Amino acid sequence: MKGLRAACAASALVGLLAAPASAAPVLDPGAVIAKSTAALGRTVGKHALTDSNGTPFSLTDYRGKPLVVSLVYSSCSSVCPPTTQHTIDAVTEAGRVFGLDRFAVLTVGFDARNDTVPRMAQFASRQGIKLANWRVASGDAATIAALLNDLGFSYREVAGGFDHPTQTTILDSDGKVYRHVYGEAFPLRMFMEPMKDVVYGTSTPFSFTGIVDRIKFICTAYDPGAGRYRIDYGLVFGSVLAAFSLLVMGGLLLREWLRAGVRSNRQRSERFPAKWKSVRVKKTRQKLNLEPRSDSIGTEKALADGN
Repeated sequence: MKGLRAACAASALVGLLAAPASAAPVLDPGAVIAKSTAALGRTVGKHALTDSNGTPFSLTDYRGKPLVVSLVYSSCSSVCPPTTQHTIDAVTEAGRVFGLDRFAVLTVGFDARNDTVPRMAQFASRQGIKLANWRVASGDAATIAALLNDLGFSYREVAGGFDHPTQTTILDSDGKVYRHVYGEAFPLRMFMEPMKDVVYGTSTPFSFTGIVDRIKFICTAYDPGAGRYRIDYGLVFGSVLAAFSLLVMGGLLLREWLRAGVRSNRQRSERFPAKWKSVRVKKTRQKLNLEPRSDSIGTEKALADGN
């Protein structure tokens, strides 16, 4: 873990040194990494931005799918263009593996004073950002400041530009900061592995789509020779075989359990036979005697003679 933090700090330092040579770095890499690390797990707010076509939108519009956020400033001529080009390559690979419809990408200009809608449109055109799931956007100063705070992004204005880390942030489908990727030319695996987590999910819902995503999550592997990700069909076959074996084993256990229950009931009935047979009792309805009683007849006669 310490080695990883040191590597992250070194990558961030590359961005800090991207300011003009006449200006010394004014950001401490350790503080930069600490601030961005503190943002992990934080839910990004409902920030309102405007894309390069002049269309307003909110970050909540992306809820339900992962979002990759890249922070640049439009007048940058050092690390922002090559970082954007490298991000295009990584996003293209992610689209090939996961599908471009499974996630979105957003490039935001953090120089609120100069990164206007036309300037960001020019930046997108120069960089060749043409993927259907990718937007380039800008916002007012208050919105940009709040967004950068949510993302744990640090920058300082210097002569001729900005000191800033090369930080690409991955949000999960709930809008929470899941991972930061640092560096101008970050290794593909540093980007793809957290993307696997947020696209396929770290837990599997009990549905056909969830099961398919879990199989893809397990079987999507990096091929060092080709320098790209692919589905390992050997792992797919192994996973299907393992699932089938579990189903068969579960069926056998269920059958034996049912047989044991039937056998137990049979033994109990043989050990304790019934001592009395059930007797059916026939119920009869008592007929009402509607004939007059003898004593009542005598009484009636006596009354008649007395009269």
